[in-house]
Amino acid sequence: MMRLTLLFLLVLFKTEAQTSDLNVADSLYVNGNYSKAIEQYKTHENQSEVFDKMAKAYVAIGNYDAALNNYKASIEANPENALIKFEYARLLSKTKKFKAATKVFNDLVYVDYKNPNYHYELGLVLEQLKDSTAQNRFFNAFQLDSTHQKAIYRLAKFHLKKGHTKLVDKYIETGLSSYKNNKELISLKAQSFYAKKQYDKAIIWFEKLVSLHVSSVFIHEKLGNSYSKILDYENGIIHFLKALEFNPKDSNNLYMLGQLYERNNDLINAEKYLSKSLFLQDVALDAEYIQLGKVLNRQNKHKEALDVFKKAVHENPKSDQAYFFLVLTKDQYYKDMDTKIKGYEVFVKKFPKSRLIEFAERRISALKKEDFLKTD
Repeated sequence: MMRLTLLFLLVLFKTEAQTSDLNVADSLYVNGNYSKAIEQYKTHENQSEVFDKMAKAYVAIGNYDAALNNYKASIEANPENALIKFEYARLLSKTKKFKAATKVFNDLVYVDYKNPNYHYELGLVLEQLKDSTAQNRFFNAFQLDSTHQKAIYRLAKFHLKKGHTKLVDKYIETGLSSYKNNKELISLKAQSFYAKKQYDKAIIWFEKLVSLHVSSVFIHEKLGNSYSKILDYENGIIHFLKALEFNPKDSNNLYMLGQLYERNNDLINAEKYLSKSLFLQDVALDAEYIQLGKVLNRQNKHKEALDVFKKAVHENPKSDQAYFFLVLTKDQYYKDMDTKIKGYEVFVKKFPKSRLIEFAERRISALKKEDFLKTD
């Protein structure tokens, strides 16, 4: 009897000691002492009980290879534990082992087909493998849970790229009905309106993103363009300025800003930003130089405009517009009638099929008449 009692006490003491060691390891893990927790887990007598705990600790310190090995060992010891398999599959996906992850997620889907998240995660992996059936998985997740925001976003994004606007609207409205501040869905809604050229509605949804403290070059560019389309140049300017805060050397946004300032009759700023844009660009710039030249002419800076139009002609000698504006500026700047007339005559000879020929010929006639009257 005494011997049995001693044996019982020995087993009880050993069990309590193991439990105490495990509690210490768990406490270390909870408090973020992951490496110390791993060392403590390694002393546990029944390793099959702690493989998954060590895996999580290894994930926490970024040792993914060790984490995968421990998840694998845990699955071998606990083949029916779906949660461990799920975490293992997600880590396989995170470490770009997509084919291996696909196999584990497929096993999980087979065991529990009604779990929407299994379908969603499998869809993500298939998407990485360029497998078109990924959308089927996202759709299954949505059917099983119509509030699954991530699945809804993937479906809406896919159909937006395909131009299926009715389906996009359907998924977005469904998603926003259960989570009205889903920033990703709000962004897709704004983009959908923008793609349909419904700029006034696009503005509402892009502005909602801004009100939710979302700010990016993309958002402010789209808002700048949208305001420009509805002729609200002041707000368009505001958003292109914000877009430039992210990249002050974006030549395209500098150019757009210059155009908006011109349309808003702020010629000084128009000249400033158009000039900055041209300085940064390394492509054929005849159209951009023409734009700047026109702004300079509107300020009666004809001499500066002449230099700019010469650059436009140099950029593209075949541009009838560049050459025409050069001649037109000479007409405004020079007083000598022969110089003015000769400029237009050279233009007519050089570009006989230009749409601007009629204007040039009328101007030649008017200048000759004016010259004749002065001589007379």
